[in-house]
Amino acid sequence: MGKTTTAINLAASLAASGRPTLLIDLDPQGNATSGVGVDKDSVQQSIYHVLLGLCQVGTAIQSTAVPNLKLIASNRDLVGAEVELLHEREREFRLKRVLERLDRSYDFVIIDCPPSLNILTVNALIAAHSVLIPLQCEYFAMEGLGELVRTLQLIKSRLNPGLEREGILLTMYDKRNRLSHQVGDEVRRLFGVLVFETVIPRNVRLSECPSFGQPILQYDARSAGAEAYVALAQELIARRRSNP
Repeated sequence: MGKTTTAINLAASLAASGRPTLLIDLDPQGNATSGVGVDKDSVQQSIYHVLLGLCQVGTAIQSTAVPNLKLIASNRDLVGAEVELLHEREREFRLKRVLERLDRSYDFVIIDCPPSLNILTVNALIAAHSVLIPLQCEYFAMEGLGELVRTLQLIKSRLNPGLEREGILLTMYDKRNRLSHQVGDEVRRLFGVLVFETVIPRNVRLSECPSFGQPILQYDARSAGAEAYVALAQELIARRRSNP
């Protein structure tokens, strides 16, 4: 459980707290789209059409079953965006220009990025105000964290001076597992207050809910996973209040 699980469930938890939230699925796999109950294969206007200028951003926004949560969907059409944008001027700034045309009715805009660093990911990092980094409590995830931090520093210095690190979120945390404790302790030692107090536990219900097209709050609101994402949303809101 990593970026998409967190994008879906954090967005749903923020929406459930009364904060109007927009979830943008920027991954051609479309898992964030299906994860909130939208059939990605039947989507007529997606983030692909928005980035290519084939429709206005407002017409691509659709409602979800979660009150206060809207979605710009994705599907396999987005695979072609990299090729089609290849020779376009300022192609890295397409998403930023799109978000500048959004109305101001959203308290939070959550972008689910592709798993690799490509033109879509760069678009997201240039458009974003901050980056939340989900980190699985495993050894190899620790190795990749340093590389990701260097990439964010490069984007910040060259393309988006306002980009901040929202925080590091420990996921798949098993309090019975020594490795989880070791990874958590090391990350907190290196990054201090940047690490969220909330941790996302290993939770069967969290693993099940995507196959039902529901965020964990809809699938099992009493599960440990649901409680963790609600706590994360509240921690994020509190951080924003103290650092407006």
